[in-house]
Amino acid sequence: MGHAHRHNAGMDRFTIDRDEQAAMFADHREATVEPLPISEAPQISYAAWGEDFFVAAVSDARILASVDDLAGQPIDFGPIGAGPGRLAKVTARGHVGDATVRRHEGLPITFDLTVPVDLTFEVDLRLETERFDARLEVPIRLVARAVEGVRIYIDARPPRSDEVSVQVTADGRRAEWLRRIAGIDEELRRFVAKYVTRELDKPAIRQAREIDVVGLMDKAWSPTG
Repeated sequence: MGHAHRHNAGMDRFTIDRDEQAAMFADHREATVEPLPISEAPQISYAAWGEDFFVAAVSDARILASVDDLAGQPIDFGPIGAGPGRLAKVTARGHVGDATVRRHEGLPITFDLTVPVDLTFEVDLRLETERFDARLEVPIRLVARAVEGVRIYIDARPPRSDEVSVQVTADGRRAEWLRRIAGIDEELRRFVAKYVTRELDKPAIRQAREIDVVGLMDKAWSPTG
């Protein structure tokens, strides 16, 4: 997508501050086709201009930037009970990968974000332990909302556990049998959906999904901007 992610640990490793938002906003001024002189360009209504501006301002790259803080985050959970009687204990470690995005046609401006999660986990049966690798994909629906005060808010719908896809690699038939008996897939879906939902609500990501258009224009047009 052309967007470089930073993978240092901790929530303070990368936040979208107002200067970076202003830079992203200013990028739109770089057009691949030279526009007509403004005196010769067709005039349109304020409503049409506003809709064109909104579509251009909320680009794929800016959508990815609004949730960039998720990328590289470590995941570590367990042991948690699984299977009949919750006797099996599951421990997992992994990280969140780089998201991809698909834009819908038409209005409202909507995106489907896919967040990959790679996990290595162990199932402890007291007498023996089995090890698995898993790849999960978490869907997030994002909608750009026009907000009073000339602001844009990227609304994120939290994922449901049944929407999370999971692929588990099990070593041998016994491991595959254990995976099914212990209900490993469902435990992973439930935990990862909760994790991503919690991360989306953290202040750094919420701030990145709020765009003060007037503030960005002031920065872009100021003599020192």
